[in-house]
Amino acid sequence: MYFVSSSVVRWSVRGLFGQRALGAGTLFLVACLIIGCGQATAADAQQRLVIGRVWTGVAAQPWAEAVAIDGDRIAFVGSRVDAAAKLQPNAPVIDAGDGLVVPGMIDAHIHLIDGGLHLTSVQLRDAATREEFVKRIAEFAQRERRPGAWITGGDWDHTVWGGEMPDREWIDAVTPETPVWISRLDGHMALANSAAMRAAGVGDDVRDVAGGEIVRDAQGRPTGVFKDNAMSLIDRAAPPTSQGERLEAAVAAMAYLNAQGVTAVHDMGTWRDLEVFRLAHKQGLLNVRVYSCTPLGQWEKLAAEVKRAGRGDEWLQIGGLKGYVDGSLGSHTAAFLAAFNDAPKDSGLLVNTVEDLEEWTAGADRAGLQVAVHAIGDRAIRLQLDVFERVAQRNGDRDRRFRIEHSQHIDPADIPRYGKLGVIASMQPYHAIDDGRWAERVIGARRSETSYAFRSLLDTGGRLAFGSDWYVAPATPLEGIDAAVNRRTLDGKHPDGWVPAQKISPSEALQAYTSGGAYAAFREHDLGTLEAGKLADLVILDRNIVEGNPNEIADARVDLTMAGGRIVYKRKNGENNEARP
Repeated sequence: MYFVSSSVVRWSVRGLFGQRALGAGTLFLVACLIIGCGQATAADAQQRLVIGRVWTGVAAQPWAEAVAIDGDRIAFVGSRVDAAAKLQPNAPVIDAGDGLVVPGMIDAHIHLIDGGLHLTSVQLRDAATREEFVKRIAEFAQRERRPGAWITGGDWDHTVWGGEMPDREWIDAVTPETPVWISRLDGHMALANSAAMRAAGVGDDVRDVAGGEIVRDAQGRPTGVFKDNAMSLIDRAAPPTSQGERLEAAVAAMAYLNAQGVTAVHDMGTWRDLEVFRLAHKQGLLNVRVYSCTPLGQWEKLAAEVKRAGRGDEWLQIGGLKGYVDGSLGSHTAAFLAAFNDAPKDSGLLVNTVEDLEEWTAGADRAGLQVAVHAIGDRAIRLQLDVFERVAQRNGDRDRRFRIEHSQHIDPADIPRYGKLGVIASMQPYHAIDDGRWAERVIGARRSETSYAFRSLLDTGGRLAFGSDWYVAPATPLEGIDAAVNRRTLDGKHPDGWVPAQKISPSEALQAYTSGGAYAAFREHDLGTLEAGKLADLVILDRNIVEGNPNEIADARVDLTMAGGRIVYKRKNGENNEARP
């Protein structure tokens, strides 16, 4: 039997938020020792009886006493006596105690390999001052002295030190020869030091880039901050990570995800990411089911690949495409119908033309592929809804399940269109309690009323699929559920919730992390709920977050995670017990 130690949680959280991180190779070795470097299979699994308070996620039978598991599938869900009768008399029993048994969590929007890589990068997310920001980079540069190595990752957030944008001059003195290329936590802008700009051949006379922005000072000099499409000027020079490093990062990331109760993800990545997932699958390393989405602009390549190799199996599937309309709110590159409150001459930007988005979407849809498009600002969302509507009219009826990723700031007139058009709102609740600290300064109170409009979308017939956007935010579904239910911002300044009218119930939030994610990837036939015949992916929480006090959801912990009938994580000193009857 393979258990993931609680130490995984400690080093993962430290890697995400602390000042120190383990090396990628160390993470890989630790993860291999902990999880056995093997994905769950029917041969690995056995018969098990899980007893306790069971939330099935099935509307007709939301509650049960037990889940009978035979191999990698669920044999029965219902009473304890009836469930036990489906198994051998000596089948091991897992008792959830006072906890709650729920379906395996599905993270519907993640950057899995980048998340693993960021576990080992310089940690800047909680650097609260300019001085701390510079200090951490200086200390990291002293530790990392590999020839040719760049300092990347970072995930800085200028709002935590008052909103001043960083400048390469801040860090040039502590990294005179080491290229630094560190991203803001949303991934839509990054800071390059002078060494990185030299390596990329980018001087003070660099020209602007369509669909991006080069931040300049009063004299017109680039400060080192590049946004959206302009980031390609530096990206092209940064040394690529090796396939081995990316495989190590994927294994470390999956161990982290299992510890958070995640058993499946929708990865918004690249063809290179798909190659790593295929290698991991071939080597038996997948402990998380992956729906690997590739770039929308390359839809013809994916159509050919599906025709050649099919869509995959229970552990790794393809068929989804990810595109972009705009940037992010924090970078002021999200596209809005009106100007930002704090920048009256700026209303964001489009990173792709509407013509390209419609051509790609139409072609992909004709090929039977699923299209998911990043849109954050109300203008971007409206434009993409318009594209989806026109493409559906042109190509005719079919079960296409278009998705808008993030769907953060929706104009009230467009909220009912999600349900009407059958467009899935793929959203990340943690962003609401993060952005809620400062969003009203940027877009005002009126536009905030329909920001992260969970309640309004459900009430108008929309479907929700929740995720994390990790590495941008932590891949912690329990924090996401708490965010969707309570909407208390990270700074503690909204104890009753930021825009409380958009709160949803714990069961609705759980559905968005389970059956919502399954539906959003055409996997509802075998994932998302606890029902006989479905894959045995489940999680035991240490408390009943559905029927308990909603204010205590933030204190909940994952006790056990099962994927395909095999235990892939068990919290040390957890309350659940496994024994023979």
